[in-house]
Amino acid sequence: MNRSDIEGLDSRRNYWVAAVVAPHRNWAGSPGCRSGARFLVDGETCRANRDRFETFDSELGCLNWIMGNRARLNQALAGARVRAVPLDRWLLGLD
Repeated sequence: MNRSDIEGLDSRRNYWVAAVVAPHRNWAGSPGCRSGARFLVDGETCRANRDRFETFDSELGCLNWIMGNRARLNQALAGARVRAVPLDRWLLGLD
């Protein structure tokens, strides 16, 4: 999904996404970023991204995807913790 497609999501449903926070400045997962920069995870590349991400219908579905892609995520996002978060709260900066 692209960030520009968010308005097409059903507002009556909760969506979950994999998210990551840069653990330090100029983190290898996103060179040039500041410490604490927030990113969603691109479902195809397993890399930090601001525009492309995978949505899930439940927290469990998101956690299963994270566990199933654990090796790729650890390689692409070394040093950061990937977690499942509600999309609406993430976009509002609440989670």
